[in-house]
Amino acid sequence: MSSPLRVAIVGAGPSGFYAAAQLLAVAEPEFSVDLFDRLPTPYGLVRAGVAPDHPKIKSVTKAFDKTARHERFRFFGHVELGTDVTREDLLERYHAVLYSVGTSTDRKLGVPGENLQGSHPATEFVAWYNGHPDHSGLEVDLQAKQAVVVGAGNVAIDVARMLALAPSELGVTDTADHALEVLNASGIEEITILARRGPLQAAFTNPELLEMGELERADLEIVGAELDPLSQKALEDADKTRRRNVEIIQEYAARPKAGKPLTVRFRFLAGPVELLGDEDGHVRAVRIEENEITARGDGSLAAGGTGRFEELPAQLVFRSIGYTGVAVPGVAFDEDRGLIRNDGGRVVGEDGAPLPGEYVAGWIKRGPSGVIGTNKKDAQDTVRKLLEDAAAGALNEPGGEDVEALLAERCEHLVSWEGWEAIDTAEREAGEPQGRPRVKLAEWDALREAAKAGRPVG
Repeated sequence: MSSPLRVAIVGAGPSGFYAAAQLLAVAEPEFSVDLFDRLPTPYGLVRAGVAPDHPKIKSVTKAFDKTARHERFRFFGHVELGTDVTREDLLERYHAVLYSVGTSTDRKLGVPGENLQGSHPATEFVAWYNGHPDHSGLEVDLQAKQAVVVGAGNVAIDVARMLALAPSELGVTDTADHALEVLNASGIEEITILARRGPLQAAFTNPELLEMGELERADLEIVGAELDPLSQKALEDADKTRRRNVEIIQEYAARPKAGKPLTVRFRFLAGPVELLGDEDGHVRAVRIEENEITARGDGSLAAGGTGRFEELPAQLVFRSIGYTGVAVPGVAFDEDRGLIRNDGGRVVGEDGAPLPGEYVAGWIKRGPSGVIGTNKKDAQDTVRKLLEDAAAGALNEPGGEDVEALLAERCEHLVSWEGWEAIDTAEREAGEPQGRPRVKLAEWDALREAAKAGRPVG
């Protein structure tokens, strides 16, 4: 019997795990899968991006754990592509390399004042309260009275909700301890979610939007709930999620305030044009322009400025207008789109021709869209291309030895799956006395130390 075809998957988030499971389920030819991640911990944004008060969403990791128990699966954590190993190192040792590294940085507003103190990318704030070791030292001043979150998607709602949750609501979650302390002492009284377009165009999912109406200590206020004529007409052909969003938003607009200590305001048809600072270089307000919905030549709807401006007081601003990818050293990258250059999952060179044995899946393939489950079909589509190439004899032809010797030489802090399980156990045991799912280890050194209790790789 021939040896399994070896596949390296770079990025241990949902896309990476879905691709691994699909490859390991193939009967002929057989595959072995090595899953690499820069962090000592797996699961990507399920661990570092999903809001702490959404434990049900995180339960998808049970399926990933099942994949990790497969006899032809290995996890190599705390290994960074481009630093610890190179693309060439992997191609010397694997028949295929699949990149599923996600889109790890934020899109900028591109307005004056964006770099004032008190202005933050939502990506960093989310990573901070979720205990990502890169961002555990982020300094966020929550003694501000007024906060603005720019964006109309689920991440914007997550940020606003985390700012509004009561200590009793946060205290049963796995929010990082350093963030719990700051959030519980927050002085914020008003949170405005600033949406450039109208309620019909908002990208919230229904469950996320409904949660905002259940906040223990926050009333809701809606500015711009009514649809303009163009959106009213488009409502007839809108999908179910968008139609339901409009219903929820209009119900919120009609709801009387209950006198709660916080106000969460949805402000539609308003876009930031400048962040204004005080004499100390700290943000004091957001200058916004009132927008209106217009029709493009192709019939689609867009938001255009009206020339009417106002200042919205704010001492804290989070931009949440999307993610973008970061170039992987040596890997073909489309700078304009912020994605690995690919054709349906096959990585391609500048001439558009496929590069043998290189594939991509997830957000770094298609852009940041969909929910966790969306990545399952996306990974399946990429794996199908890989299988087609395997059948055609068009995979990479490796010549090097097993990767373990290279990793042992270069990666002082290499973390195996058993090392991750040791981290997991330590976090769960710390959380149990507090009635929390876990107390996250949020510092690099603490993660490394906990991983030592696991069996070594090899």
